[in-house]
Amino acid sequence: MADEHDSDRTEDPTQKRLDEAHERGDVVKSQEVSTWFVIGGGALMLAAFSGSMSGGLTTTFRGLIANAHQIPVDGRGLISITARIEREVLAAIALPLAVLVVAALAGNLIQHRLVWSTDPIKPKFSKISPLAGLKRLFSAQALANFAKGIIKLAVVGAVMVALLWPQRHRLEGLVQTDILGTLMITRTLSLDVLTAVVAIMFLVAAADYLFQYRQWFERQKMSLREMKEEFKQTEGDPIVKGKIRQLRQARARRRMMAAVPKASVIITNPTHYAIALQYDRGMEAPICVAKGIDAVALKNREVAGEHSIPIVENPPLARALHASVEIDQEIPPEHYKAVAEVIGYVMKLRRGVGRAPG
Repeated sequence: MADEHDSDRTEDPTQKRLDEAHERGDVVKSQEVSTWFVIGGGALMLAAFSGSMSGGLTTTFRGLIANAHQIPVDGRGLISITARIEREVLAAIALPLAVLVVAALAGNLIQHRLVWSTDPIKPKFSKISPLAGLKRLFSAQALANFAKGIIKLAVVGAVMVALLWPQRHRLEGLVQTDILGTLMITRTLSLDVLTAVVAIMFLVAAADYLFQYRQWFERQKMSLREMKEEFKQTEGDPIVKGKIRQLRQARARRRMMAAVPKASVIITNPTHYAIALQYDRGMEAPICVAKGIDAVALKNREVAGEHSIPIVENPPLARALHASVEIDQEIPPEHYKAVAEVIGYVMKLRRGVGRAPG
């Protein structure tokens, strides 16, 4: 069932899905990238601070050895000299340790932004399930980790042999070299080995990060059903939204029909468009109180006929007004002249009707 469920996840994850994964602590994380930063920090520390660090420690311990006969061995004296040694050792290695800490943090922060989540430490049955443990043991992730371990051992071992084998006679002579010479040779060889290891581990880390990213991205993929559910949660149910939109349109249509009796004239096309304009003395410009096309236009004309509102056919003006003016807005200035002619014509008709009985 799990395989069938995973096979349904064919859609790329949405940003919401990726954000949710980050919130629960499911992020791209390559241990090889973190390891590379730590090894690189160690190489930098050895190259930049080994001289000052070894010099400080050498001075401290040389003084202790030279004045060993003067060191008190009673309780208080021994505690005092131990505390002094601890302070000087910490002072010597504080900056190198800070470099390693920064490198370790950078190795994680470069892969993903900060994560504050308790989800990974919550007790889950899958973490103690033998079946789930066997699946993890023989998973693609486990096989990849095993392959990485073998490759790293083989490559790093080969590089160390290639670097150190030509120096074997030099290494054999270290037993006859003084301590300072031994430290210098050891430092030089260590830097050579670390530089080669950092270069190799960079390639391993880059390949592993791409693999981990692909695995993580595949885990975040969504099925069509999940896409629809997320859309409903974020955008709302399309069916409900459609009904709400229909209700709003119906209410707006009722309000518009109620405003048609206030109109001074209805301009039509003659069947496809109907624009109801209201104009009273004192207004700066006529106002559109209702408009519509096809069925709505027909209803506007019916209401206008019931209330004896003049209907004027002017197709170009009707189309232009429908496209340029919204309900409860004044008509644009470019239509003043054409609309004024229509309203003037309607007023003349009304005056003529008013004088006819006399």
